[in-house]
Amino acid sequence: MVVKIEDVLEDVGTPGIVTGIGALVLAPLLIPPIAKVGKPIAKTALKSGITLYQKAKGAIVEAGEVFEDLVAEAQAELSQQETET
Repeated sequence: MVVKIEDVLEDVGTPGIVTGIGALVLAPLLIPPIAKVGKPIAKTALKSGITLYQKAKGAIVEAGEVFEDLVAEAQAELSQQETET
């Protein structure tokens, strides 16, 4: 399937072409201010994600320890019942 430029231009139309050219012209002017604002926001989001991950990891470890304790207690009770009978 070969894509022809003429077909693309007809599908996009004049408003699409003007918008594309405008975006190309304005991109060098708009990207630096957006990057200055976006970087601190992205960094804050990453720090929050890392903190949440660390807290969740600690909770999972703690839940695993509680589960292991329950299994050990259940095994101890089963062995005690076997020795009593």
